[in-house]
Amino acid sequence: MTQVTDPQVTDHGGGVWSIKVPIPDNPLGFTLVHLLDTDAGPVLIDTGWDDPTSWDALAAGLTACGTSADAVHGVVITHHHPDHHGLSAKVREASGAWIAMHEADASVVRRTRTGPPARWFDYMVEKLTAAGAPADHLAPLVAARDAGRAPRLPGLAAALPDRGITPGELLELPGRRLRAIWTPGHTPGHVCLHLEEEHPARLPGHGRLFSGDHLLPGITPHIGLYEDPDDETVTDPLGDYLDSLERIGRLGAAEVLPAHQYAFTDAPARVREILAHHEERLTDLLDLLAEPLTPWQLAEQMEWNRPWAEIRYGSRNIAVSEAEAHVRRLVKLGRAEAVGHDPVRYRAV
Repeated sequence: MTQVTDPQVTDHGGGVWSIKVPIPDNPLGFTLVHLLDTDAGPVLIDTGWDDPTSWDALAAGLTACGTSADAVHGVVITHHHPDHHGLSAKVREASGAWIAMHEADASVVRRTRTGPPARWFDYMVEKLTAAGAPADHLAPLVAARDAGRAPRLPGLAAALPDRGITPGELLELPGRRLRAIWTPGHTPGHVCLHLEEEHPARLPGHGRLFSGDHLLPGITPHIGLYEDPDDETVTDPLGDYLDSLERIGRLGAAEVLPAHQYAFTDAPARVREILAHHEERLTDLLDLLAEPLTPWQLAEQMEWNRPWAEIRYGSRNIAVSEAEAHVRRLVKLGRAEAVGHDPVRYRAV
């Protein structure tokens, strides 16, 4: 591959590059799509948002690395979100590349593709009603359901993967040692990828980690709910996230290559910061739960990156999901309990 001169591309050495692929109208700005050189050809880790501008940026970045979309051998997806998996279908169309994903996220993709629009609206109305959402927030969803409109959401027709990712096993990438580590929480099937090779700059530690959204240098990932509407299992995504975060910290990777922001070192220190952040947040929530609150009421009082009144409609749904994920963790720890129903409220114990 050639010497990189594109400012949107970073050569991390040892046959690894990152390409900044923009996310339209999103404060995150871009996804870092990583390119890994293998003996069978270039492999992408994530692909970026499905948008013409994003596709052009990915194509330009691949050219700057001395390759092209039609030469891509495979695509490894850290998780199913549209800023990671959005362009996978276009890459596969251009090159015939395979797409690999953990089964738990592949299941979400299949369910999203095949579920009728009315089922999605019913599920959202049921979940938000149970969380205590007011009638004026539910009204647009009810109206869309009754009108038979399809939801306009990214990722509803995401590419189906060709291969699964088995946690703990090396991926079939000739000439490379890339091991999959299941790190649920941000999504049920999120994976980090441990490149078990000496760091090209000989930094101390054990290889490099493609961390997706699981471990980021300056922000924490959203922890929400991705439940099957037909499955009544009560999940604990925050507990899953914290457990898998500790496993990642014990790897002692020399460098972390995340999907947003920038590469960084000292993963164990960052893990400790995030664990402390969530413990502090759970403690703050217990103070709020001195009186019984619904997840909606809890979300209204939680600290976000902007005041509740300025949070947009769709982002409020995400915030309520995160509030419920946190209160479920408190219930599982025996620090809170559910009281009443229609809607359920929670209080500290």
